[in-house]
Amino acid sequence: MKYKLLAAGILAFLSASTVSAQEQGGQEKSLYIKGNALFAPIGILNLGVEKQIAPRYTLQGDVFISPWKSFAGHKLQFYSVSAEGRYYFDEAFKHWYVGANVSVAAYNASKWTYWNDDPTENWNGEILINSNLYQKGFSLMLGVTAGYQFQLSERWNLDIYGTIGTSQGFYKGYDKSTGRRYDSAEKFNKSGEIMPYRGGVMISYKLK
Repeated sequence: MKYKLLAAGILAFLSASTVSAQEQGGQEKSLYIKGNALFAPIGILNLGVEKQIAPRYTLQGDVFISPWKSFAGHKLQFYSVSAEGRYYFDEAFKHWYVGANVSVAAYNASKWTYWNDDPTENWNGEILINSNLYQKGFSLMLGVTAGYQFQLSERWNLDIYGTIGTSQGFYKGYDKSTGRRYDSAEKFNKSGEIMPYRGGVMISYKLK
């Protein structure tokens, strides 16, 4: 039920955005490109485009690319695309806003809870080491975003944001020391949880 309510809320938000955009169709709309300064220093790319569609509404699309086959001894390959509708309480690209987000991700990575050398027992009683375990699969995510944009100059903005929502994952678990699966599922494991799944500090440049 909670997932249906979340999805319904997102659809309602995007519908309102479309109606507002149609009503304001004749006005000039701004366009920003942006990059996440939080992840860039460790070689993770998060790039986006945010387009104004009405005085207080924007649409954003972004990609997240973590190419690390090994990071601090762990797998950290993660690729996602995201679409988001935003509503600004003041005006587009200024100050507080809320948004509705939908994302799709593929990954070959170790969950952060496995970044230790603790022993763990799998389904058939075999003792494994957490740091040897990783997961390969994909996730579908729906969430709500809250953030704040600072105007640094006529063309530069600073966008601080975070997203929380439901993540529905489908994955297979492997032990990198043996190459064998450590889980008991015949095909994919399935997991669903409410969690923060996006966030950062975007530096934005106005193209028009």
